[in-house]
Amino acid sequence: MIEQITSSFSVDGYWELFSLVRNSVIAAAALGLMGGVIGVLIMLRRTALVVHGIAEISFAGAALFLLIGLDVVLGSAMGAVGAALLIGVLSLKDKDTSAVTGVLMPFGLGLGILFLSLYQGRSANRFGLLTGQIVGVDDMQTRTLVTGALVITALLAVVWRPMLFSSIDPQLAQARGVPVNALSLVFMVLLGVAVAMSVQVVGALLVLSLVVVPAAAALKVTARPVMAVGLSMIFALISSVGGIMLAITGQIPISPYITTISFLIYLVCLLIGRGRRLRRQEQAAQVMAGPEGGSVRGGQELDHRSSEASVGPEAQGAERRRAKV
Repeated sequence: MIEQITSSFSVDGYWELFSLVRNSVIAAAALGLMGGVIGVLIMLRRTALVVHGIAEISFAGAALFLLIGLDVVLGSAMGAVGAALLIGVLSLKDKDTSAVTGVLMPFGLGLGILFLSLYQGRSANRFGLLTGQIVGVDDMQTRTLVTGALVITALLAVVWRPMLFSSIDPQLAQARGVPVNALSLVFMVLLGVAVAMSVQVVGALLVLSLVVVPAAAALKVTARPVMAVGLSMIFALISSVGGIMLAITGQIPISPYITTISFLIYLVCLLIGRGRRLRRQEQAAQVMAGPEGGSVRGGQELDHRSSEASVGPEAQGAERRRAKV
């Protein structure tokens, strides 16, 4: 098996092949930067499962449009935005996005498989909906993806402060007059569009690696939202562009490369975060213990002072006079 994997890699004519995937690299970079921004909000809102549910409905929409001969990208976008709105509206009533997503996710996957089984065209088109297509992005799609990523990033920047406030503490934000429900629906629509665009690069099954994993890795090493956004954008950029650059050398689809890089980044950040936490615990233990039992002496002095305060000033004066005598 290892020999089969290694034999599939080849660097012959690398830069000639790179010219064929230049559009994919540009699109992946734009989507990676966008995913880094929206991914932090996804993690703060604890809606990572929603991304997978939207991706499944997006896959069903793309498969349906592929079956009837219409634009697959349009079908993917319509399915993703429709699923995002449906999950958002239903979640406003019962406040349980995981249950709503758990109901819609297998339904969307089942519909997608049904539509693909009825499709009689090229098998590469069916496989690309699930795992992405490295050379399937033309000039028009590249411009569309880059423009969409920039628009979503700009909109998130405009509503960043209230969106962040409502993500961290929605009850307090609503008490302060922040339109939490409206922002939730806006976020779900933007998330649906972002997922629909990401599906074109990594496929419906592995879209979490581009949208969620970089943000999850960033939040393991920092608790500051702005710094987490910056790190998430860097991690997503490395995963998306690095995955495509590696995919050129082999015959394996793009998704395993992106997911592997994302997982390794997350693993490293997890170890770094755990190491920092252990160091903080050790420092806290040293402060509590004090140098050479200082905490014990400090406790004895505190007890002595408290005992002095309890006897009153007259008794303290009498004790001082007796000590002088």
